[in-house]
Amino acid sequence: MTALITRNELQTAIDAGTVTVVDALGGDYYAQQHLPGALALVRDEVDNLAPSLLPDLDAAIVTYCSNPACPNSGQVADRLTALGYTNVRKYREGIEDWAGAGLPIESV
Repeated sequence: MTALITRNELQTAIDAGTVTVVDALGGDYYAQQHLPGALALVRDEVDNLAPSLLPDLDAAIVTYCSNPACPNSGQVADRLTALGYTNVRKYREGIEDWAGAGLPIESV
């Protein structure tokens, strides 16, 4: 099971530039809103895109999707771990929690 990260921990890491954030929703959801600097990477594209999007296997990576009921972030995190990424965590509460707290979001 993937380790979790809290909203406050994630906000601190984003502000410090010490984490790569991965939006596991992708598509229109990503275009409408995503966490600052997040990369779109859905489960079906992890094997093909992760090597180029995430070249450092030891970098801090956090996946998220919409809310705790959404399985996408866990699926992407599990696949990244299976591919050899060593520092993957999941923001279980997702973008609904982030936006609900009034934190900044971006759109395409």
